[in-house]
Amino acid sequence: MKRFRSLPSAFLLFSALVLAAPVQAAPQTFEIDPVHSRVEFTIRHMFSKVTGNFGKFQGVINYDAAAPASSSVKAEIDASSIDTNNDRRDGHLKSPDFFDVAKYPTITFTSTKVSSGADGKLKVEGTLSIHGVTKPVVLDAAFLGSGPGLDGVTRAGFEATTKVDRKDYGIVWNKALDQGGTLLGDDVQISLEIEAAVPQPPDAAGKEQKTERKETTKSAK
Repeated sequence: MKRFRSLPSAFLLFSALVLAAPVQAAPQTFEIDPVHSRVEFTIRHMFSKVTGNFGKFQGVINYDAAAPASSSVKAEIDASSIDTNNDRRDGHLKSPDFFDVAKYPTITFTSTKVSSGADGKLKVEGTLSIHGVTKPVVLDAAFLGSGPGLDGVTRAGFEATTKVDRKDYGIVWNKALDQGGTLLGDDVQISLEIEAAVPQPPDAAGKEQKTERKETTKSAK
């Protein structure tokens, strides 16, 4: 009889242990929100630096906070959306001397490995394709956090940097300076500030934009 009386207690103890065990987080899929993100680059011009950005891009991030190694990234940039705040220079950058956007309209990145460090730091290895050339790169990245937006849709923030040699991608145009040296540097610093959201049905996405516009209007008042 004592054995049967102890079963309820044993069951309660087992239930408590199960409930107390940590819940394994599942991978979360996010779509990059270009309205709240920035893809920026910096290159030396003579004795200073010029910064530009790409205005059109898209991508998907699968992020697993509990197991970063199972995470992945795939992104695509419209090369013709390059903007350095100078129309004449932008036209030259789109020409065959540089990106040749008519022939190579997109820049792509596909991750091959993600590893984690301390404080949300990440190493994202992958392949970067520019100007028809694909090379391996490593992004020094970080997960900045996630949570519901104004409409309850889960959003996440990421940032990343890397450096590439433009000559590795066949972009070699340059000019020699009379006093020595060249007009442009070879190293290009890339900086990414990314906000991404859990994909929503088209009607929900429309509601999200309306909500954001209302909040912006309230702030302006």
